[in-house]
Amino acid sequence: MTTTVTSGTASRTEGVGPLLRAWREQRRVSQLELALRAGSSARHISFVETGRSRPSEEMVLRLAEHLDVPVRERNALLLAAGYAPHYPETPLDDPALEVVREGIERLISGFEPYPALVVDARYDVVAANRGVMMLFDGMPESLLTPPLNAVRLTLHPQGLAPRIRNLREWRGHLLEQMRRQIALHRSEPLRALYEEVAAFPVPDTAGSAEEPAEPVAYFALPMVVEHEGRTLSFVSSISTFNTPMDVTVAELAVETLLPADPATAKYLQSWLS
Repeated sequence: MTTTVTSGTASRTEGVGPLLRAWREQRRVSQLELALRAGSSARHISFVETGRSRPSEEMVLRLAEHLDVPVRERNALLLAAGYAPHYPETPLDDPALEVVREGIERLISGFEPYPALVVDARYDVVAANRGVMMLFDGMPESLLTPPLNAVRLTLHPQGLAPRIRNLREWRGHLLEQMRRQIALHRSEPLRALYEEVAAFPVPDTAGSAEEPAEPVAYFALPMVVEHEGRTLSFVSSISTFNTPMDVTVAELAVETLLPADPATAKYLQSWLS
């Protein structure tokens, strides 16, 4: 049976106990194990989950930390317990996040000539370097109208999908990644995006990429994509901020596409030089 963890207004009416229990069960942690981690007792955890005891604000945050609850959902737990949200959600264009904006711009620019972009929790593109825009070159304006969405641009039949030579494998990888994110964050906008892109048609010709002329020992699933008559291979690496104290920053992810073979690296260096 799937347990649904909700947030927002529904959280306030449901109460913090059922929400904490849902997160604990999702993480497959017993009441005793959680109690030992949080310096409490299994009896107290049981009382909190059944509503017989109201946890302190500190206890809610401590339990959420040991259950690895996302920052946005920690605020939802606090609201459900009758407390104010602990973590702000600052718009990325706010002056307070100027250091963050400048930092990610320097990071992805410094990664050139290799593609790098920053996305939020819904995979909307916050920033992208020239390497990424090179891959998106030639797509219809309707797909390139802000806000750009990385998953939609990748899997749309008029987007990058027709150029991806191992589309079935890469599509399966992206959809599985989204399913994990939905299970973690319980985000309705993300679920709606998943349903949209999962329904995109897959060409009958889509399949596994042909073996390269020279064998390559890939260390991760590559995305094999055609660009101006060249076959390029990339492996993806995703980074997030450590111990973020803001919802917006917590949901940012930096994705970099590393060349998976020497030919791709050489082509990119010559193309953007």
